[in-house]
Amino acid sequence: MYQDEAGFGRISKLGSCWSPIGVGPHVHSHYIREFRYCYGAVDAHTGESFFLRAGGCNTEWMNAFLEELSQAYPDDYLLLVMDNAIWHKSSTLKIPTNIGFAFIPPYTPEMNPIEQVWKEIRKRGFKNKAFQTLEDVMNQL
Repeated sequence: MYQDEAGFGRISKLGSCWSPIGVGPHVHSHYIREFRYCYGAVDAHTGESFFLRAGGCNTEWMNAFLEELSQAYPDDYLLLVMDNAIWHKSSTLKIPTNIGFAFIPPYTPEMNPIEQVWKEIRKRGFKNKAFQTLEDVMNQL
């Protein structure tokens, strides 16, 4: 499975949209620096996926993700292909016995198919939207 995490927040991402001829589009937007995160793993062959919404990107949340993923697939050995984020290599990371890691080269997100999942989520669920609260962001995820 390919693993990654992504941040989603209240900073609006504006994009193209339709409007009547002669009428410019009007889209509410925010620039509020509040974020929540999503950890994910996806099987590029079957499309099967697993996600955990999180409050941050750090070793504590990575441990929680690995534990949840391990419990979701107790009879399988999962090889997670991931980037080189510091929390992926932390000395306090607790790796379950049914999970192993393989790392992609630094600065090559194009080698990780889950990046396309994040791109699609942002395009379909976050473009031209203004969220009033972080709870609204989490509900959209």
